[in-house]
Amino acid sequence: MKSANVTVLARMLVAVLLLAGPATAASQAKAQGTTFMTREHLVIDLRFGIEWLRCTVGTVWNGETCVGDAVRLSQDQAAIAISQANEQLGEGWRLPTLEELEGLICETCGTPMIDSEIFPATQAEPYWTGQTNMFSSRQYYSVNFFNGWTFGRFLAGKPLAVRLVRDRN
Repeated sequence: MKSANVTVLARMLVAVLLLAGPATAASQAKAQGTTFMTREHLVIDLRFGIEWLRCTVGTVWNGETCVGDAVRLSQDQAAIAISQANEQLGEGWRLPTLEELEGLICETCGTPMIDSEIFPATQAEPYWTGQTNMFSSRQYYSVNFFNGWTFGRFLAGKPLAVRLVRDRN
C-alpha cells in the first residue's frame, strides 16, 4: 500500500513538473532507485519529494557545472549558510536527513560515489546531515562520498562539506 502511494506521489510530482515547464537539460538519472531531475542549480528528488542544491556549499552553478571551492563548515556555520540560502534562494533550506543523503550514494559511479552529471564537483569526503546520532546526541551523522559509508561520530564543531536540501511545496 505504501509503495503504491509513493508511486502515485511520484507520478503527481512529474505531472506538476511538466506543467511548470520543461526541465533544463531535461536530465533524469537513477541512483539506488531514486529518480532525479535537474533544473538549473536545483535537483528534484522524486523519491523523497525534495529539491537539492546541485552544488556543494562554497561552489556555484555556472550553467554547466559547479565552480569555486567547496567550504567545510561546522554545524553552527552550516546554520549560518542555511540562513543565507533562505534569504537568497527562498525559504526552507536545511541539512538533509541521513536517509536523504544516503539516497545520493551511487554504487556504480566510482569516486566520488554520486552521479557527477547530476551533482558535479562533489567532494569525495564526508558531508553533514542535520541528524544527531541516536546513541550519542552530541554527535551527528555524515555520509562519505569517497566510500559510501555512513558515520555517526563527528562532533558539531568538525568542519565537513555541506549540500543543502528543502522540501518541495
